[in-house]
Amino acid sequence: MCALDSKIYIAGHNGMVGKAIVRTLKNKGFYNLITRPHSELDLTSQEAVRSFFEIERPEQVYLAAARVGGIYANNTYPAEFIYQNLMIEANVVHAAWEFGVKKLLFIGSSCIYPKFASQPINEESLLTGVLEPTNEPYAIAKIAGIKLCESYSRQYGVDFRSVMPTNLYGPGDNYHPLNSHVIPGLIQKFHQAKHKNLTKVEVWGTGKPRREFLYVDDMAAASVYLMDVEKNKFETLTSPNQNHINIGFGEDVTIAELASLIAQITDFKGKIEFNPIKPDGTPRKLLDCARINSFGWQPKIDLKTGLKEAYKDFLLKINV
Repeated sequence: MCALDSKIYIAGHNGMVGKAIVRTLKNKGFYNLITRPHSELDLTSQEAVRSFFEIERPEQVYLAAARVGGIYANNTYPAEFIYQNLMIEANVVHAAWEFGVKKLLFIGSSCIYPKFASQPINEESLLTGVLEPTNEPYAIAKIAGIKLCESYSRQYGVDFRSVMPTNLYGPGDNYHPLNSHVIPGLIQKFHQAKHKNLTKVEVWGTGKPRREFLYVDDMAAASVYLMDVEKNKFETLTSPNQNHINIGFGEDVTIAELASLIAQITDFKGKIEFNPIKPDGTPRKLLDCARINSFGWQPKIDLKTGLKEAYKDFLLKINV
């Protein structure tokens, strides 16, 4: 068990995942938490990251910092997605090793898995097929992060682990009309349509793809939970040279079902129209979470409850 006064650095604390990890750690009584905004620490700068670790010397690191976005953002800014994420991961992981970090948890993404992976997707599916083209640069960067952690652990005996969460949503999400993920994008669309008295809302794609969604505080709880698992026990449930573990909810829904649920929560009474000309992305993405479940962890927040909380967060943002 990690001591409550342990020095813990949360990289990316202003993002949705980072904020949730900070909330979770504070709720558990941890108080020696280190954070830095981008204005004070540019994680794509090797010199800045190395200087930070040399001065602060944290015992644990949660690497939640990343350039993220939905289909449109990934398609429009592939260079930024691959470059920034590669630089962040390489700088933080190397500095963590160089300055004696005891444990590091890298937050990956389920997009690392092949587009047509067998469902539910288990951890061994990594690098067994072609990636989804719309987010390939981002996925490759995340795969590199996993392999960084594996390589440093194998060569230097450090305890650097990775978790692969499914699609996340909740407080602190990005509600940009073009660069957001599906849930915040739909929340904004339906909310605006309701207040503009529109009779219909267009949703990208056919509505047929199936997606699994996990409330971000559940994901943070799982991350903190896994960080506390002893190294030898953690390694017994992962394949040789493959130290990443899936985190998911265990159920999926179609995009059409999701859109209908968000319309209900936002009280939009109009019609939902799907645009099949727009990309669907991966047909289905449901994670096999047998490994994390075997550690005794289960999610607590169902999709409807989580969407209501996400909508409350959205309303707070637009009313500030």
